[in-house]
Amino acid sequence: MARRSGPRFKVARHLGENVYGHPKALNKGIKDHRKLSEYGLQLLEKQKLKEYYGVLEKQMKNYVEKATRSQGNTGDLLVQILECRMDNLVYRLGFSSTLRQARQLVTHGHIQLNGRKINRPSIQVQPGDVLSLKDKSRSVDLFKDTFQSHILTLPYLEKDEESYSGRLARLPLREEVPIQVKDSLVIEFYSRK
Repeated sequence: MARRSGPRFKVARHLGENVYGHPKALNKGIKDHRKLSEYGLQLLEKQKLKEYYGVLEKQMKNYVEKATRSQGNTGDLLVQILECRMDNLVYRLGFSSTLRQARQLVTHGHIQLNGRKINRPSIQVQPGDVLSLKDKSRSVDLFKDTFQSHILTLPYLEKDEESYSGRLARLPLREEVPIQVKDSLVIEFYSRK
């Protein structure tokens, strides 16, 4: 299983944004991107989007192709596809405090999708699907505390603290997704021939 490793805070400073949601990510300041070409801006936005969701280049190309083939605004569809990944929803529902931890929870089999154990973080969750913490994992204090202390603010997700579960109520709208990326520049980057 391929995943990105390396200095996360250095990447966040380079991108000029806290893409990891860590409180200390930008403590040393932000690098300035004053003299970027059009290509440079597109590349920067693509890198931001990849880091927000923890996907690699080949996966990103596949997601862009899928969004391009679908009907609607390609940028909005791309963000919607990425937002509905299993590992991202585990993070958004509060099962974990970081996206990396969410990915690990899924690969280690702690999360169930509609009552079935799933260990692939890239699975697309459909509206109405229920994500829950495995019965055995509910006794782990770290998982319980993280889930119960997380306050859900996203309107497209529903959370049930008693059963340690959450549900994707509907597909997210672009303006509801809490990321700061100009997705049109990402699509322009991938449409270059």
